[in-house]
Amino acid sequence: MGKVTGFLEIDRREAKYQPASDRIRHFREFTLPLPDAEVANQASRCMDCGIPFCHGPNGCPVHNQIPDWNDLVYSGNWEEAARNLHSTNNFPEFTGRICPAPCEEACTLNLEDVPVTIKTVEQAIADKAWKSGWIKPEPNPHKTGKKVAVVGSGPAGLAAAQQLARAGHDVHVFEREPKAGGLLRYGIPDFKMEKHYIDRRVAQMEGEGVTFHYGVHVGVTKSVEELMASFEAVLMCGGAEHPRDPRLPGQELEGVQYAMPYLVQQNRRIGHEDVSREQPILAAGKHVVVIGGGDTASDCVGTAFRQGALSVHQLDIRPVPPMKEDKLAVWPYWPTKFRTSSSQAEGAEREFAAATLGLEGKKGRVTAVRCARVDNKRQPIPGTDFLLKADLVFIALGFSHPVHQGMLEEAGVSLDGRGNISANEDDYATSVPKLFAAGDMRRGQSLVVWAIREGRQAARSVDMFLMGASVLPR
Repeated sequence: MGKVTGFLEIDRREAKYQPASDRIRHFREFTLPLPDAEVANQASRCMDCGIPFCHGPNGCPVHNQIPDWNDLVYSGNWEEAARNLHSTNNFPEFTGRICPAPCEEACTLNLEDVPVTIKTVEQAIADKAWKSGWIKPEPNPHKTGKKVAVVGSGPAGLAAAQQLARAGHDVHVFEREPKAGGLLRYGIPDFKMEKHYIDRRVAQMEGEGVTFHYGVHVGVTKSVEELMASFEAVLMCGGAEHPRDPRLPGQELEGVQYAMPYLVQQNRRIGHEDVSREQPILAAGKHVVVIGGGDTASDCVGTAFRQGALSVHQLDIRPVPPMKEDKLAVWPYWPTKFRTSSSQAEGAEREFAAATLGLEGKKGRVTAVRCARVDNKRQPIPGTDFLLKADLVFIALGFSHPVHQGMLEEAGVSLDGRGNISANEDDYATSVPKLFAAGDMRRGQSLVVWAIREGRQAARSVDMFLMGASVLPR
């Protein structure tokens, strides 16, 4: 554990942000890292609980050995802490930035609302490991002669590809976009995670023998049949990209957009990709309304402010959550409670218990969003209608399942009741021989940390399928 009395002597301290007035002027990360000595202090607060809920099934999906590397950081052994962290998580610099930290909610000290700053320590370990040169390619000198195709280079695909390459297989990643990362790169704004972190991981993986093929849209420009004929196993990690459609009256009006094309276009712009052939989606000088209360909606809020929006309203059909959860009822599970993201704190007006009834416009362009308050069954209450002025509206209601047209239809895989690929967590095998699936394409939209877990576990299953045994961790 850390310091035996650390949790009694040292207060929880989180990393600070640049002031909102400063950070909305750029798209760079704005978290101000803690000094190493303070990170060590925070790590020392870990109690080494008899049952460490933080890395159990309720806390960390990849089962990070959190008490172990907290102790190592407190003891000053950062390099061993980095080795320990990477033994369960291929990309801790990703999760240290964008994971919502269910581990902290599951921390025993969270019973007193002062959990260990696990996410901050994790990011600090990963960043120090890179800065110190401890992270290098780890190629396997013993090759198996087996070829594996991974479709999609999001977190699940990247994690699987790295694990399979380290097992000695010849791994080829097929990516539709010009660069690797999937929605890590194109869906998450740079102010939450800059993309050079992905680039250096890709370079590491290339050093381990992974071959990346960009601009290849499997099921469109390259057939599944060709992949199946050329590789001993194929792992599909394409993500869940079919947006939920609210079918609102007026949804066809100009100025009404789904959230993801907006975020993708801005990320392409920041990444110096050519967006000249696309219709610009820009919030500068506009009144923006974001429909939805999740992370994607929040990312739209922060992006709109940085583009110069005049105002941003966010609509959430859910009631205002409690400011504080009932610990004895929900701990160590993720609680429903009032949370304010960094983007919302930049000036968003939030409307809770608000249903979107339709969109109004003039001359084919949106001018307002028509709303109403809802009851406890989320049904509109008569007489509570109100209008929000809107020049630009983003629909950010999540994703229902992967896109079926193209790869999935051609592969002929069985789907579950939600429209995701049917494959269990024991072997990740689909209904088609030697074809596997992992990540959001299998489980539905979820967190990056769940995608990494699924990629790692699917890699082990593919290795077992090819070799009859595996040394990769489960």
